[in-house]
Amino acid sequence: MKQKNTVHAFCDDVLADHDGVALASLLKTKKICQREVIEAALTRAEQVEPFINAIEFAYFEEALADAERQRHGFFAGVPTFIKDNRDVKGCPTRHGSAAVSALPARRNDPYINQFLKLGFSVLGKSTLPEFGFNATTEPVYRAPTRNPWNTDYSCGASSGGSSALVAAGVVPIAHGNDGGGSIRIPAACCGLIGLKPSRGRHVRPSQALGLPVDILSEGVLSRSVRDTARFHFEAEKYYYNKKLPPIGEVTGANSKRLRIGFVIDSVTGYVTDAETRSTVEATAKLLSDMGHHVEEMPLPIKPSYIDDFVLYWSLLAFFVKIAGKYLIDPSFEARQLDQFSQGLTKLFKDNFYKAPLFLYRLRRSYQQYAAIFRRYDAVLTPALAHITPQIGYLNSSLEFEVLLERLKDYVGFTPLNNTAGGPALTMPMAITDHNLPVGVHLSANHGRERLLLELAFEIEAARPWCRIYETDSVDMVANM
Repeated sequence: MKQKNTVHAFCDDVLADHDGVALASLLKTKKICQREVIEAALTRAEQVEPFINAIEFAYFEEALADAERQRHGFFAGVPTFIKDNRDVKGCPTRHGSAAVSALPARRNDPYINQFLKLGFSVLGKSTLPEFGFNATTEPVYRAPTRNPWNTDYSCGASSGGSSALVAAGVVPIAHGNDGGGSIRIPAACCGLIGLKPSRGRHVRPSQALGLPVDILSEGVLSRSVRDTARFHFEAEKYYYNKKLPPIGEVTGANSKRLRIGFVIDSVTGYVTDAETRSTVEATAKLLSDMGHHVEEMPLPIKPSYIDDFVLYWSLLAFFVKIAGKYLIDPSFEARQLDQFSQGLTKLFKDNFYKAPLFLYRLRRSYQQYAAIFRRYDAVLTPALAHITPQIGYLNSSLEFEVLLERLKDYVGFTPLNNTAGGPALTMPMAITDHNLPVGVHLSANHGRERLLLELAFEIEAARPWCRIYETDSVDMVANM
């Protein structure tokens, strides 16, 4: 089925269709130079940005001026974007919100120091929904960020801008973070690899300090399993949490056969749509054919879990509203918060007395999650309960109750890993008739990122996924 609204910038320049590992190798061996890589990425960004609206702040001139600087780290000179909810010295941080008009940051966020030690060349900041609360990247003060595979549709969130830029071929790898699915959801929507690492795997960002339940994890979105594996291996050289087993260098599959449970429908009671269902079933069969023991398993958590997570979500929005000038930026204006953030704040005010119990239950999810893996090595589920929706379906200007119910139906599989602190990975396994990727979700026990990456390598080799430039689409930006 031909589409007229797929946008990408893949062409025969120095970036070609290289992933970050390949590009880093070409730079190290001086087969290409850092300036021409940056120039190619900026040209690509200028081509696709009018169509996908994924760049919050562009630092093109600064990147070019810095092109000759000698960099260190595995990804030295590889271009990237940083999600606009982490401070980068000299850059504003807006958090996807009209309530913030920040001045340039005076210093890097602690996690960004770790990220930049890998040698990346930062081209700018990528878009997100207001404070990452929504599952689509449609902030009220600017045009929505669109899915490069089909620009009528959402790119997911909250790391939506980074996902769109990687999927469209502007950069091979980009920063994201995950507080309820915010790496995995846009990765699934945009046909990418998205790994949420175990809690504490990397340097904690400043926003994680003091959270009643630390749900935040940092990472990247990439087009290849090896980019994601290499990123986490290199990041471990800068900071290693001794409470977790090391990931180490992962370069391929493991011969060990695994016990894998799978679940099709989420704890919310929403019935997974047919295209997603068939994709998960096909992935389960593929894993079984490869020799893994795969069986359907019961839901591992109670239906009340999703209500507890929503109340925690609302507590975070409440903290932002009442203390934004101190927690976020002195420029913060609560009156400028979007309708969804305001609705979450009211939800917490109406239910504040429930906080001791829902926080207790969410903290207990660590043990409940670990118990799943007494029987299974990994768990397979959909990444999302239905295909990514059209732009507007999850817009924050909708009536609060309508949007909240839509989000609860849509995002039923990813939050458990955040409250429990376990790792999870999404990867693309199908393309719909509307030219949209369908992702599956793999979870493992705390500290078992290595197992997930090895399994992802095996799946990638057995069933390589479609590339955006391999579709029947006829309106590619690079060919315009």
